[in-house]
Amino acid sequence: MQASAPVLGTAGAPLAGVRVIEIASFVAVPLAGMTLAQLGCDVVRVDPIGGAADYRRWPVTDDGTSIYWTGLNKGKRSVVADLRAPEGQRVVQELIAESGVLLTNMAGRQWLSYEALAGRRPDLIHLEVLGRADGSTAVDYTVNAGVGFPLITGPSDYAAPINHVLPAWDIACGLHAALAVSAALRRRDQTGAGAQIRLALEDVALGTASALGFLTEAMVNGDRRERIGNAIYGQYGQSFASGDGAAFMVVTLTDRHFRDLAELTGSTKVLAALSQARGIDFGDEGERYRHRDLLTGLFSGWFAERSAAEIETALAGTSLLWDRYRSFAEVAAGERVHDNPMFTPLHQPRVGEYLAAGLPASIDGAHPPAVAAPALGADTEQVLAARLGMTTEEINQLRQSGAVATD
Repeated sequence: MQASAPVLGTAGAPLAGVRVIEIASFVAVPLAGMTLAQLGCDVVRVDPIGGAADYRRWPVTDDGTSIYWTGLNKGKRSVVADLRAPEGQRVVQELIAESGVLLTNMAGRQWLSYEALAGRRPDLIHLEVLGRADGSTAVDYTVNAGVGFPLITGPSDYAAPINHVLPAWDIACGLHAALAVSAALRRRDQTGAGAQIRLALEDVALGTASALGFLTEAMVNGDRRERIGNAIYGQYGQSFASGDGAAFMVVTLTDRHFRDLAELTGSTKVLAALSQARGIDFGDEGERYRHRDLLTGLFSGWFAERSAAEIETALAGTSLLWDRYRSFAEVAAGERVHDNPMFTPLHQPRVGEYLAAGLPASIDGAHPPAVAAPALGADTEQVLAARLGMTTEEINQLRQSGAVATD
């Protein structure tokens, strides 16, 4: 067995020296743990024997190794314990008390509750992610269904709900969790007080929908937001197809953007005539949105008459906000990855060598790089010895009893 490599370059990281125990699966909490690790925390993920429910989640390599699991657990260390056995639970509780920060989504486990653990460590920072604030279960896909977004996603003539493929609420929840822990650490440094933090996935979605006006619009105006396909609500933005089959998204957020689009497509005089004949003020973004179908019909011909390369060259000379629709394969092979300092070569055992993203934020001019995810249980012995002062004999006894396991 070989312990996973320590996170490199964390000595001067913002959260260097902070120890975190993570007991969770799927996206939100593992993302929070990985983010904290990239900021310098020593994050130990504790899994049940055989791995948690996400250990083999797709996508996987040809030999069944989860690319998903390794992607969300970069830079952590791994301990495996029998989370159902009293002895395994006792060891994990000791690790949590020694570390002082717990991230979990295992709601309802009394032995992992704040009340059970704060007695061992009064300044414990305990963050628990729930499905809903009342403690009932929910996942990103059910939360999204219940909040309203699938009913305004997709083309205007489509009746059924459309789920997006990005687990947006898991991602937002994970980042909220990392932020909440960072704030609690600051308070603990100042006052010595711990924190019990409960973060509901549904509340993240509802809070976001409120902040963006989706809920307020319904409350104040009584409006039901319509489906508008690839258009942008309240502005003029639309997707266009080139003559050789490529697709582009073009966005106009300002008057200058709109003027540039009109000039680019040779539509300035036509728009002036339409404005006079129909009394439309195309200088008003709301009017541009209301008459989006008219504008799209006017602009589409210019795109359809040109190749993708010609369109890219022309758009590059304007102030317009735009990009070509690309597949993940195209992005992975392109300059946005290969010329991006956030990506560095990573050797992930059982997955291979690839460019992996580190922390998106650069700190003092550099992105903390990605570090390989651990093998399941690779750090059990090392962590128990270093954190809890256990001898080799004591660790062997725990292993033989089934309370802990190693890679």
